[in-house]
Amino acid sequence: MSFSSDIKQELNKSTNLANKKLVKQELNGYLISGNVSIINNKTLKFSTESDYNINRLSKLLSNLNMNHNIDISGKNFIITINQKEIDWIYISEKKIYLKEDLPQKEDEKKAFIRGAFMGGGSINNPENKYHLEIDFSNNENQEKVKRLLEEVGIDFKVLQNDKKSALYLKEGEEISNFLAYIGANKAVMQFEDIRIQREMRGKVNRIVNCESANLNKTINASIEQIAAIKKLQDNKQFNKLDDKLKEIATLRLENPDIPLSELGKMLKEPLGKSGVNYRLKKIIEIANNIK
Repeated sequence: MSFSSDIKQELNKSTNLANKKLVKQELNGYLISGNVSIINNKTLKFSTESDYNINRLSKLLSNLNMNHNIDISGKNFIITINQKEIDWIYISEKKIYLKEDLPQKEDEKKAFIRGAFMGGGSINNPENKYHLEIDFSNNENQEKVKRLLEEVGIDFKVLQNDKKSALYLKEGEEISNFLAYIGANKAVMQFEDIRIQREMRGKVNRIVNCESANLNKTINASIEQIAAIKKLQDNKQFNKLDDKLKEIATLRLENPDIPLSELGKMLKEPLGKSGVNYRLKKIIEIANNIK
């Protein structure tokens, strides 16, 4: 199963249906999602490939004594219900709107948001990338959910065009907070484990890249230094260098691949990196002045 399916399976099993107010709010979340369509302005249709998801919606409807039908079409499970069964919604231009205000109590808000995710939400496998998205039937419903989430400090971004109305998250921490908010605690632990592993891999890669860059920088500098020293030798100018410059030049020829800090430790009178760098730059400057 996908990571999305695992979350919806967990939510189906972990939340009970004893409180009818919460059941109604979760159902409302389903109803405003992008997976609910309208047939002939009187029948609501919800379609999904997840048997856990269709089972959850069926439980919500049954708990509120609402008649509905379940069918299978290819890989999809389909629930249909007559609009008359739900008197707190209205339909306009084949889009569903709620007549009621947004829930105010915290547990009802969570149920509402959970239903919206169950109905129209998806999340990528976090091992590949972070992306959680919830699709809605219209912009008004999208804004309702966005306002509720802002109240609890979860800042969804808006994806809106002629074909789609959705909210999305791309930050790992925000996704983790959202999953915790809707009660997917097992998924949070799994998500955080993957997140930590990805961050560790990222740090290792950055260290390796940094070390590689430093090594390349050392090699390129060494090549320039050695070329300057050999130019001095070829032009009979090497022995005209003072003893300190000759000492560092000889060490560089003998140790072409070590960093300046190590080179400085090998001198009779050890120098730091900046001191060694100064002497080698002086050698390059003298070599560049040879005509």
